[in-house]
Order: sequence, then structure tokens, then C-alpha cells
Amino acid sequence: MTQQAFLFDMDGVIIDSEPLHFAVDIETVRALGVEIDQHGLEPYVGMTNPEMWKRLRAQFGFEPSIAEIIELQMNRKLEALAASGLTAMDGIAELIDALLAAGVRIGVASSSPRVFIEAVLGQFGLLDKFGCIVSGEEVPMGKPAPDVYREAARQLGVSPDACVVLEDSRNGVRAAKAAGMRAIGLRNPNSGQQDLSEADWIVGSIADIPLAELGLGLAQP
Repeated sequence: MTQQAFLFDMDGVIIDSEPLHFAVDIETVRALGVEIDQHGLEPYVGMTNPEMWKRLRAQFGFEPSIAEIIELQMNRKLEALAASGLTAMDGIAELIDALLAAGVRIGVASSSPRVFIEAVLGQFGLLDKFGCIVSGEEVPMGKPAPDVYREAARQLGVSPDACVVLEDSRNGVRAAKAAGMRAIGLRNPNSGQQDLSEADWIVGSIADIPLAELGLGLAQP
């Protein structure tokens, strides 16, 4: 039997962190002398920091370099994460355990910087659960390009067409489909108005994932 894999986006999937990201990014833009609201940031959900700030810098003409802006932003985000008291999304721990028990390889493919990914997974005791962790900043192009998902499949030693992806953003679903993978679109109201129509399945919660339909040897609880 072909080895199967399940790949997780992180923000809005493993942790309900999009409100934290929106709040810190709004604060960071304000510190640069411009006002922006969540609606103005929603198109960038799922993108890497460098790509988002490249576009915002071009739009608003920020003087600091992209690297300087990201340093300011990430310092604030790590402080906010540590103080947030956020917990893992409902059902994530159970899904991870079920996948591992079924012999499915699992990985994280997130647009967040590796330092933030590892901080989140470490905070929830999940860091050692995953066979690979790939940041969108570690591949040539971030989501919606397929690079991060193709690299995760490569590291897990599986074919892209043997992978199922769990995503909460339009950019993430497009990345998964462009990589030749099947995608589950998770509707998370805190991730904004995301168009998940290209996903193979769309669910409102982790518990709604149709496990028996995924072809991973899992059964509905």
C-alpha cells in the first residue's frame, strides 16, 4: 500500500491564531505611520511574512526595510503568543493521535516563520509529533505556490497525490491543489472571509472532517 500523509497548515488550523496575527499586524502597520484594518489584511492570510510586507511596503511606501519590519513584527508576535493563553483547536490533538495510530505520516507546512511555528507547537507539546516542519520562508515561493507542500511531501518520503491537506485560507487551498494534493477547507470565522471553494471537502470544524472518505485507513469515531 502506498504510504499516505496528512499535512497541516498551522495558523487557523492547529491554533486559532489569526486574531493574534491580525492584531499584531495592525499594530505594526500603525507603528509605521499607517492605518489598516482586518479587511485590508485578509487577502494576505496564508502568505509568508516577506511576501506580505513586500506588498504592503510597496502600497504604503514604508521606509524601513522588509527585514526591519519583520523583526519588529515577530518580536511583538512572540510576546503576544506567550501572553495569549491560546490552546490548540478543538479536535486537533485527537486527529493527530488517530493519524499516527493509523500509520499515516504527518507534517506541518505553514507560511509562518520557523521560530513562530516551533514556539506554537512547543507551547502545545506537539513539536515531536510531526515527521516534518516546513516554513514557507524556506522554499522558493510561498503559498499560493505549491512549493511548501511539495517540500513537505519530499521530506516525508511520500507522493504528493498521497497527501491530504488541512487548510483555512484560499491561498493555502490553492497551494495544496497546485501541489497535486487533496485539500480540506476548514471554515474558521477568525480567518476572515476566505474562499475555500477549490477544496475537495469544506468543513466547519475538525470533528466534521469525513475521515472515512480520505482514503487514509481512518474510520469515523
